[in-house]
Amino acid sequence: MNDSIKGTMMSYRPDIKVLDATIRDGGLVNNFAFTDEFVRNLYQTNLRAGVDVMEIGYLADPELFDESKFGKWKFCHEDAIRSVLGDLVSPEMQLAVMADVGRANVARDLPDKQDSILDMVRIATYINTIPAAIEMIETCARKGYHTTVNIMAVSKAKESELEEALALLGQSSVEIIYLVDSYGSLYPLQIRDLAKRYLEAGEKYGKKIGIHAHNNQQLAFANTTECAMLGFSYLDATMAAMGRGAGNCAMELLLGFLKNPRYDIKPVLRFLQDDMQKLINDGVVWGYDIQYLLTGYLNQHPRTAIAFTNEKRQDYFTFFQELQENE
Repeated sequence: MNDSIKGTMMSYRPDIKVLDATIRDGGLVNNFAFTDEFVRNLYQTNLRAGVDVMEIGYLADPELFDESKFGKWKFCHEDAIRSVLGDLVSPEMQLAVMADVGRANVARDLPDKQDSILDMVRIATYINTIPAAIEMIETCARKGYHTTVNIMAVSKAKESELEEALALLGQSSVEIIYLVDSYGSLYPLQIRDLAKRYLEAGEKYGKKIGIHAHNNQQLAFANTTECAMLGFSYLDATMAAMGRGAGNCAMELLLGFLKNPRYDIKPVLRFLQDDMQKLINDGVVWGYDIQYLLTGYLNQHPRTAIAFTNEKRQDYFTFFQELQENE
């Protein structure tokens, strides 16, 4: 084994932060219909496990989405969060929310930090909406929040576009820039190439770098640990890999990999046993399957694979032909 890699695996970097995205990314599977008990149990689990940040959901615009069709974690109204977590909140773990460009109104719906239980706002953007993302970042920063930006669908971005995006974001107030494998299409070799560009931008502009991986090709854990060893500071994961479509990097795998003694896998195992298994038994479906492999392989959005799953199809060969015809 390469000595530098062996040294990385046998020690830990104190700058690494683990973020749990179960409610936010997992909410895309069940329309955010988590019970209050589930969310409270997850919060306590993350706290006991040493997780640094818990993402509680989306800050979706109620004028664009019908609140009656989603659970409360699609909107994350301040009073709703407080009613569930208020007596549990500890300064030892930050609470985050995600705001999509074009789907959230942070100027109107996000209170000032002094009036909020939240600590961090994560802005999700595509390459072509970077200017709007920066406007949202600056609004959130002025209100007193920590900020991150997730550049989605980076596997589709041109090199020149990505360089310009990183430069623009580097000059903004954002604290953490995320590499996002939205389609689960990237292999570790590609991740390493992208990571170098992100880390160079981070060093130049004084930004931390994070990774949010999807598991279409069963590489979310591999790509996340690759980034950790390369120098990324923020690592996203979810309980039992719960997330849109094929899901994400599994928290239980990530905590098993990290050697920092502040992380403890035992509370996670109890949560998997007592809470995640109940979701599975109730018929909530996520995780790797052939249809997600195929959209990842072809670097396509998983919406077609999600529809394939919902229709309970099993004609993988026909589905692959359909995907190729739509390229």
